Amino acid sequence: MESQPPLLTSINFEYQLNELSRDYQVITFDIRGHGRSGYSNSPITYSLIAKDIVKLLDTLEVDKALICGYSTGGTIVMEFLLTYANRALGGVSISGMSEVRDKYLMRKINVARSISNKGAISFLSLCVSSGNANNLHMCKNLTREAKKDDARNIEQYYKNSMYYNCTAQLVNIRLPVLLVYGAKDNLFHPYAKILQRNLAFNHLKFIKNVGHQIPTKAPKELNEMISQFINTNNMQVSGV
Repeated sequence: MESQPPLLTSINFEYQLNELSRDYQVITFDIRGHGRSGYSNSPITYSLIAKDIVKLLDTLEVDKALICGYSTGGTIVMEFLLTYANRALGGVSISGMSEVRDKYLMRKINVARSISNKGAISFLSLCVSSGNANNLHMCKNLTREAKKDDARNIEQYYKNSMYYNCTAQLVNIRLPVLLVYGAKDNLFHPYAKILQRNLAFNHLKFIKNVGHQIPTKAPKELNEMISQFINTNNMQVSGV
């Protein structure tokens, strides 16, 4: 089960879906107000997204899944493991964090939130999509889906990203968690240390020659790490 940051849709996990589905049932979805998921009258929060994941698992009759998320989606992984541990086999946090504490990242999120609040989704979607795409075809696909996003829900998602903090609760997660970061993603390395220090059962991995955008720019290495993590922990995975 895979979740993504604001503006990006399930297409961002195209390489994981194509390769990992050969061995596992892979479930991707668009968060409310993103891509093919309609506008949400309820404000977007990590708690709401985690609750939606449970409803999706129920609908698909999946008892437990390995919960995977990228960037702020990695934070959703932590929220899910804290709230619905009985529905999880473990977690995979890709370029993730349990809080936002440095001023530079706060400014970036605040700028994106301000732009989305003004409804400039076309511009913002192009910026985010081009940064994550590894070729022109994927950039076009990511941008096309991102333009369907609802500015109101995007702004809410960014706002929640700025203020959410579960660091103090990480010690309560007793499931295995794979932490994956790009070796060039220096901004997020302190967040990797926070998670490694506070999670009881974690595996911290770095991928060489890549920054933040791991799912699209280092898919082979990421997919191998996820498969190895599943096998090492003897998980009976029906959803990734």
